[in-house]
Amino acid sequence: MADSLKHGAKRVVLVGPMGAGKTTIGRLLSRELGFSFCDSDSEIEARCGADIPWIFDVEGEAGFRERECGVIRDLSQTNGIVLATGGGAVLNESNRAHLKEGAQVVYLKTSVEQQFERTRRDRNRPLLQNDEPLKVLTEIFKIRDPLYSEIADVVIMTDKKNPKTVVKQILDQILVSN
Repeated sequence: MADSLKHGAKRVVLVGPMGAGKTTIGRLLSRELGFSFCDSDSEIEARCGADIPWIFDVEGEAGFRERECGVIRDLSQTNGIVLATGGGAVLNESNRAHLKEGAQVVYLKTSVEQQFERTRRDRNRPLLQNDEPLKVLTEIFKIRDPLYSEIADVVIMTDKKNPKTVVKQILDQILVSN
C-alpha cells in the first residue's frame, strides 16, 4: 500500500494537540493501510522504562524533549508505519524536518474546548496538572497550531467526529486515486 501514498511517501505521520485522537485514529489508519502503528510517547516510555509523567518529574520537560528527539529521528527512518506523535514534538525544528521527510503528514486539528473535554480527567498529561488546564491548552494551541500547519500535507478537523469517519477522510486525502 505504501506505493499508493501521495508523493511517494513511505509512512504517515499524525500530528496535533493532545486529545485530537492521534493514537486512536493512528491504530485504525494503520490497519486500513496494512502498516505498523507506532506512538512516539509509548516508544519513549518503552525505551526509558518509565511513564511520561515520571520523566517530566525527574528530568523536566527539557529532558523529555531530548528523549523525544531521538525517538522521532529513529522512527522517521522507518517505512510502512503510521506514527502518532506527542503534541509537543513539533516544537523542535529538527523534529519537524524529520517528520516531514518521506511522509504524508496529517494534522488532526481539534478545538481547545474539545481537547479539554477529552483530556480533563487524564492524569498522564503533565502539562495539564495545574489549576487552569483550559488556559494552558489555549496557550499551547497558539504556539503549536502554526507549527502543525507548517508541516501538514493534510488538515482534518476531528471535533465531534467518529474515528472511523476521520480515517476515511484521511485515506481520501493521502492515497493516490487509480
